[in-house]
Amino acid sequence: MTTVTVVRKGGIAAIAADTLIKWGSAKESATYIANHEKILRVGESFLAVTGYATFKNILQDYFDHAPEEIRLDTPANIFRTWNRLHRFLKERYYLMPEEDKEDALESSRMDCLIANAHGIYGVAAHRTVQEFSKFYAYGSGADYALGAMFSAYDNAGLTAEQIARHGVEAAAEFDDATSIPITSFTVRLLEP
Repeated sequence: MTTVTVVRKGGIAAIAADTLIKWGSAKESATYIANHEKILRVGESFLAVTGYATFKNILQDYFDHAPEEIRLDTPANIFRTWNRLHRFLKERYYLMPEEDKEDALESSRMDCLIANAHGIYGVAAHRTVQEFSKFYAYGSGADYALGAMFSAYDNAGLTAEQIARHGVEAAAEFDDATSIPITSFTVRLLEP
């Protein structure tokens, strides 16, 4: 799978991701895969996606050719964007409907973190959108990343980007589906 993180600190939003791709027991590292990045740029936002490797290609294609304006500046606008995206996932990208009848909603089967000048956000598989005040992580190594970022966040000497990378580094150390190198980006937050 993967580990992706977002951090908000000192007027900066940072996003980071590992670069390992896994297919079953096979590991495809950044040494062998040229397009290993899991963070994509959509306008002035950065998105880090978990789930199947294909989801990054799907998101890039969708956002490059979206029929409507893409707004990723508030939880409500992100939710509307993701609902439209889900329809296209089924119609254009052939997302298979889930068979689990216990879920109230159909899953998009990916989690995504967003960093932009408006804040840091997460979109879960069932399209729940959350705005985070400090940091968060998604993916198979998220528990390790969250613990590492929690222990580092109050260190005044560490920047948002250093903390985001620290979370992914911890996951790479302990999670077999997360590996370095790490990619990261930052954006200056708008004043409230």
